[in-house]
Amino acid sequence: VHMYADRITDSMAHAIDETNRRRAIQVAYNTEHGVDPQPLRKKIADITDQLAKEDADTDALLGSFDYGKGKRGITGANKAGAKKGAAKVRTDGLAAAPAEDLVGLIQQLTEQMHGAAAELQFEVAARIRDEVSELKKELRQMQAAGHA
Repeated sequence: VHMYADRITDSMAHAIDETNRRRAIQVAYNTEHGVDPQPLRKKIADITDQLAKEDADTDALLGSFDYGKGKRGITGANKAGAKKGAAKVRTDGLAAAPAEDLVGLIQQLTEQMHGAAAELQFEVAARIRDEVSELKKELRQMQAAGHA
């Protein structure tokens, strides 16, 4: 924290003293236990790489989705139809959701995930990514059971 002031108030002095006290405790602990603290080195590129991998997995899964008339990707009318039913997924529960609804929800959340990442809201994007991952697992289970 950087503080700028003409004079140090009592509350500022108290905060500074408490910070120094805690830092001394942490340094003593680190020295005693051989801990060499390192800064977090995760770059934005790392996060966008994860999103790209997630997209590739989603594309592969949804591209192989069987709509009942042979396997084909989700485009045009299929995509619109899948999105229409997506609202039912949340009210009915995932287990009862038709596969098309699940596909639509995955697509909607993927778009939201990218929107959050574009707005640099990486924690939100990560939470959505985790939810998409769970939904894809559910869809894979449905496919394996022959329900998709």
